[in-house]
Amino acid sequence: MKINLLAFAAHPDDAELAVSGILHSHKQQGKTTGIIDFTKGELGTRGTIESRALEAAKASEILGLDVRENLGFADGFFTNDKTHQLAIISVLRKYQPDIILINAPIDRHPDHGKAAQLMLDTAFLSGLSKIETFDTETNKVQKSWRPKKVFHYMQDFFIEPNIIIDISNSFEVKMQAIKAFETQFYTEKSIEPATYISNINFLDEIECRAKSMGKRICTKYAEGLINAKTCSIGLSSLFNQILPEFT
Repeated sequence: MKINLLAFAAHPDDAELAVSGILHSHKQQGKTTGIIDFTKGELGTRGTIESRALEAAKASEILGLDVRENLGFADGFFTNDKTHQLAIISVLRKYQPDIILINAPIDRHPDHGKAAQLMLDTAFLSGLSKIETFDTETNKVQKSWRPKKVFHYMQDFFIEPNIIIDISNSFEVKMQAIKAFETQFYTEKSIEPATYISNINFLDEIECRAKSMGKRICTKYAEGLINAKTCSIGLSSLFNQILPEFT
């Protein structure tokens, strides 16, 4: 299946926190959407590999994703090398996304910046025909593919966005998808250790940022993206500015 809009995330819940509104709103516009998680979040203080996998599946269902995969990279220890690049190239060529959303270029968690640079390098390499990857189902050589646009999403650190997407009609779904990761965030019944993101005010902060972004384009809620090659702002769809055939 070709995926129009594909988000890549260092950890399960990265994409939900940052761009699940964008993913859902574009799904409602008839685009195919998906998330590729690099790791299983095995170094996280709260939850287990098994619980986080179940939570990711629940969030995927809430968002109506067409695909979600976990590449099984080592949490905290994946690197920008040939092995990891080839694994991602295979995914890019498999789904041929027009637009990819990737981790923040710099952030509180070091994995986020690492994942961002890995994706920037790999997105370019995926377009080189002399790099061979194989479809695991048919064992045939995959065709080269390079996404038309790459956008960073905003995570813990605020980074001035140059693209803002209205997610007003998808905000409640976004919050449901985030709350699907119930081991990670505040719940009264939890007996897990306290963490930075399990603070009782953390989800309120997510809403505050969405409202702040929305105010800038005169909508109730929005999400911001970063792309050095564009200065567009106040869009309802990422596809409006890059591919006339999608409008």
